[in-house]
Amino acid sequence: MNANAFEITDKDLILVTGASGYIATHIVKQLLELGFRVRGTVRSLKDDKKVLPLKTLISNPKHELELCEADLLNEESWPAAVKDCTYVLHTASPFPNKVPKDENEIISPAVSGTLSVLKACIQTDSKVKKVVLTSSVVAVAGDNLKHLYTYTENDWPDLKDQQAYTKSKIMAEKAAWDFMKENNPNFVLTTINPGYVMGPLLHNVPCTSIEVVRTLLMRETPILADILIPACDVRNVAQAHINAMMNPEADSQRHIIVSTVENTSMKDWALILDQEFSSKGYNVPTKVAPNFMIKFMSLFDAQINSMKKMLGIKSSFSNSRMINVLKVEPIALKSTIIDMAYSLIEKGIIAKKF
Repeated sequence: MNANAFEITDKDLILVTGASGYIATHIVKQLLELGFRVRGTVRSLKDDKKVLPLKTLISNPKHELELCEADLLNEESWPAAVKDCTYVLHTASPFPNKVPKDENEIISPAVSGTLSVLKACIQTDSKVKKVVLTSSVVAVAGDNLKHLYTYTENDWPDLKDQQAYTKSKIMAEKAAWDFMKENNPNFVLTTINPGYVMGPLLHNVPCTSIEVVRTLLMRETPILADILIPACDVRNVAQAHINAMMNPEADSQRHIIVSTVENTSMKDWALILDQEFSSKGYNVPTKVAPNFMIKFMSLFDAQINSMKKMLGIKSSFSNSRMINVLKVEPIALKSTIIDMAYSLIEKGIIAKKF
């Protein structure tokens, strides 16, 4: 989408929260490439491992990236971050790499952080016109997927029997929409609801999104579970945030972001990796375990138990708004997975064997 087609000028400053995150780094990179003025928040400006890669996302940007400190658990840190910004892309949210003992470790910062950002946007001197919130397809479907059902942006799950991460995304997005109804602010809200996000990393800080591809390529499991997952490319997700920001047709709407309407299986992903990397010294597992074995293993492993509900379930997610409103053309899943794998090797997260 052409940035010049919309009334966003050099006077407009765009805030990206959680700028060092997996999705956010791609958003920042694409915004800088489009010539926008960008401010990013990080928890600490002293964390060189996260800050320095942001400074080198592109060479010779029209506007240098501005960084400031803000924390989801510190409401007072957000007014300064939002000050003078016209658009806010709120990506910051906890994404655990294991099931937490206390679900509030995830839920509290997700909900309170979202509300803190929105509250900062309604202060009397605020210039904010639009907030784009990173939500998730789990806020559309929850953990209990319906067999042979196609989900749309009209779907909402209840909170019963949901994992902590799923609850956090449902509650944070609902809190945002409720805030808009109760406060009727001068800005609009739009949400982006991506599936499981994959694709290349722009830094070498491991994140939860890499785990499936990393686990397969390193053969940390010899067998696969019979589960199908809604997946998408991080570059498409970043593009969706930016296009939602620029396109008035996206105002006050939710947008599912998935590469394919029908969910794809872990075996599909494994076969893509095996075809590309078996000749390079990687032994990718491609055999699917019977469901009874996965159910038995779930008794002893919280991560496996969290997947148990998805065994054998075939469902779909509409990406009509992604394509027709946001004008985002899905990147082929094969490219997404292969590009991610090579980036993990390049960043040293997976040992190079070739």
